[in-house]
Amino acid sequence: MAKQKSDPNYKVIAENRRARFDYAIEEDLECGIVLQGSEVKSLRAGGANIAESYATVDDGELWLVNSYIAPYAQAKVFKHEERRRRKLLVSRKELARLWNATQRKGMTLVPLVLYFNHRGMAKMKIGIAKGKKNHDKRESQAKRDWSRQKQRLLKDAR
Repeated sequence: MAKQKSDPNYKVIAENRRARFDYAIEEDLECGIVLQGSEVKSLRAGGANIAESYATVDDGELWLVNSYIAPYAQAKVFKHEERRRRKLLVSRKELARLWNATQRKGMTLVPLVLYFNHRGMAKMKIGIAKGKKNHDKRESQAKRDWSRQKQRLLKDAR
């Protein structure tokens, strides 16, 4: 995800920051997304939210469900539906692996980041994740707090 700072095309549009707190991300995968023209214009303006969305495998295709892309004001005739299902593009081999993870292993497909890559194409990074219980969330928060405190102590010791 950390690309060159000088790259003019790379731009993060929306990030699901809550996903890493609620889920244990096992691995992530970059995939393309099928968009309409007014959706791309709206994304370039920065109007998107993927916090409540998820991905699912239906009829041999990968779909992004419940993602929000704001309506584009200048699109008078060719408007898009804000919360429609959008098709995600992955290879057949990756699709089979994702289906296996969700159906057999009980994993969840969580969108992590929606961005424009270095070529200016809209991409989405989805994570294959397992839900965390409350005690797991408290444990990860305690680890994060301890690492912050440790960094402060090391900084003060210098």
